[in-house]
Amino acid sequence: MGVSATQQNYPRPLRSKELELLESVLPEHRAGYREYRDLIRSMIALSEGCRGAGNLVLGFKGDTADTTSPLAPVVAYGMVETTRDQYSVTIREYIGEQIDVEIVSNHGEAVPDHFEEKRRWTYSTWLPGQPSPATLLPVREVSVDEKAVLAIARHERRAWLYDAAAGMVHLIPITNFYNELVLHKNVRDPEIALKSNLLFDHLDTYTDADLKASFIAYNRLKKRIDVKEVVLPVHESGLKSFLLGLVGRKRRHE
Repeated sequence: MGVSATQQNYPRPLRSKELELLESVLPEHRAGYREYRDLIRSMIALSEGCRGAGNLVLGFKGDTADTTSPLAPVVAYGMVETTRDQYSVTIREYIGEQIDVEIVSNHGEAVPDHFEEKRRWTYSTWLPGQPSPATLLPVREVSVDEKAVLAIARHERRAWLYDAAAGMVHLIPITNFYNELVLHKNVRDPEIALKSNLLFDHLDTYTDADLKASFIAYNRLKKRIDVKEVVLPVHESGLKSFLLGLVGRKRRHE
C-alpha cells in the first residue's frame, strides 16, 4: 500500500517507487537527463511542495525547502499507466540546489509500493521524425537551427523543443509562445490575440518561418537553449504595448 501525505514526515528519503517513477521520465542514455538522475538519487524529499499532494521539493540534507519562489520550467514529463490508475510525472529545472517534482495520481491516491504496469511514455525520449509519445500521432516539426527542433502536437495541444546538444526535450508554455506569434503576425483582434489555444486550431495557417521566428523571440525572453538569431520583422512601436493592454484588461475582468 502507498503512504498518505499525512503519514509522511519530512525530510525523508524518496520511496523506491517514487524514485522509479521519476527515473521513468529521465532516460539514462541522454546526457542531460542522466545528470538529473544522478542529482535526484543523491537528494531527499525536504517537504511537500506548494501544489499539495504529490508535489515534493527535493534537496540535500540540512537544506530548507523553498516553497514560495515561482515554479521553474519543466525539464521532463511523462505518464505511467497501470491496471488501476495512471500517474503523471513532472520534473522541473534544478535551481538553488533544489528540484521540484510531481507524481500525481489520476484518482487522487498515493503511489502504492507495487502495481501492474500497462504502459509508460515520456516526451524525454522523443526524436525528430517520430510521432508524439503521448498519442502516437504525427506532430508539426520546425527546424530552429541545426541542433534544435520545435514540435507542435495539435491533438494534445502541446509544444516542445528538442535540443540535440543535451539530448533533452523542453516543454514550451503555449501562452508565452503564442504571444510572440501574434506579435510577429501583427494580430490586433483580441478574439484571436488572447486565445492561445487558437495556435492549434489555426496551425496550418502559420508557415515554418512564422513559428521559427516566434520561438526565437520567445527564447530571447524565456531562454531555453542557445539558438542562432534571425532578423525579425519590425512592427509598429505600439504593438507590444497594445497586446499587453489587452491582456491587462482581460485579467481585470476575470
